[in-house]
Amino acid sequence: MPKQRAPYRVIISGGGTGGHIYPAVAIANRLREIHPEAEILFVGAQGRMEMTRVPEAGYKIVGLWISGLQRRLTLDNLSFPLKVLKSVRDSHRIIKEFKPDAVVGVGGYASGPLLYAATSQGVPALIQEQNSYAGITNKLLAKRVQKICVAYPNMEAFFPADKTVLTGNPVRSDIMNLAGKREEALQHFHLSPEKKTILVIGGSLGARTLNQSMAAGLQHIAEAGCQLIWQTGKAFFPQAQELEAKYKTHGIRALDFIKRMDLAYAAADVVISRAGALSISELCLAGKPAVLVPSPNVAEDHQTKNAMALVQQEAAVLVRDAEAMEKLVPTALQLLKDETEQQRLHQHILKMARPNAAADIVNELVKLIK
Repeated sequence: MPKQRAPYRVIISGGGTGGHIYPAVAIANRLREIHPEAEILFVGAQGRMEMTRVPEAGYKIVGLWISGLQRRLTLDNLSFPLKVLKSVRDSHRIIKEFKPDAVVGVGGYASGPLLYAATSQGVPALIQEQNSYAGITNKLLAKRVQKICVAYPNMEAFFPADKTVLTGNPVRSDIMNLAGKREEALQHFHLSPEKKTILVIGGSLGARTLNQSMAAGLQHIAEAGCQLIWQTGKAFFPQAQELEAKYKTHGIRALDFIKRMDLAYAAADVVISRAGALSISELCLAGKPAVLVPSPNVAEDHQTKNAMALVQQEAAVLVRDAEAMEKLVPTALQLLKDETEQQRLHQHILKMARPNAAADIVNELVKLIK
């Protein structure tokens, strides 16, 4: 009889924002579906949101003492070299103790030290790059890893072509199947089936420009007779609650965090969003007409590049962050009125969806292990 293979052992590393965490969990979930006996360990950064979100998804996580370099001189920057050295040393220990067959890096602070340590010990490694513009860490790691799974075409500008495979970004599976959920969604958010709905999502931490623009435009939204599902993030939530109370009868729903994103998308006619990689991948799968407001506060302005990848395919509308206070709400209301334009955007954005991303990435991972 052939010798039975031991269960796969995989470390998935990265985090910092939902844009890194949810793809990581989607990869883990897909690996578990195909290989239920697989042993999966997450490695994140201490104090970041992955340390709570990953256990909520049912996986064990270990934290490294690591953070990013700030653009201004801070005490954190002075301790950065020490953090890197300690994180690499701790990563070497984790690799030796867990003995993974392969490691996956999804971006975020913990990804660099862990993949550096793993590749130093000869463990096969895969990077999942979510953005249309590669970050510095992934560009440095590209020389060391065996495979790079990307979400956008033409990424050979950043990575070796022979290592790069186009897979798309993995997203939560419930977003892939919105059919028949609209009625449940409207009940969940206590909204009227008679009115059209705008969904505002500023990423898992909220977005100041979107929040301020919505606050300034609530009167126009109420006068237009439409409803609003507004994810504010924690910082702006108390202010948004006061505004919600003022406009309660107009169907304004403010939430600091939306757990049922599938229902939020199912309820929405038009979505206002930042242009993070995960948000864009979800919008493509949901097929929603979107107004994108790229954050200017990200490395290499990658959100603008993400947004332009859709705008150039006539799959989304762009409003610049600096113009949002003046233009965002009027642009969204205009789109809400124009059903022909909504349909056109819907058809074009759907063409950019990659529903099999998690499965394709896991296939590449299993090939590395074998």
